[in-house]
Amino acid sequence: MRKPAATKGPMGNIGPGELLIIALIALLIFGAGRIADIGKGLGQGIKNFKEGLNEGDAEKAAVKEKEKKAAKKRVESEDDA
Repeated sequence: MRKPAATKGPMGNIGPGELLIIALIALLIFGAGRIADIGKGLGQGIKNFKEGLNEGDAEKAAVKEKEKKAAKKRVESEDDA
């Protein structure tokens, strides 16, 4: 007897044929122009998300630098006293 093919998760394996069918259905529903707009919006969203992450990292670095300077200043003032 032959064992059934193992599937990954509840959806199973999605191959290139299935992806092509899904793409064609999306094209019929939304149209080429609308799909281009959706792709453009998705790309801009990802870009903005990455920029936001980088800004957050820069802010954290600035706060750490200020804390280091404040700690160094305290140590120097304690040494003078």
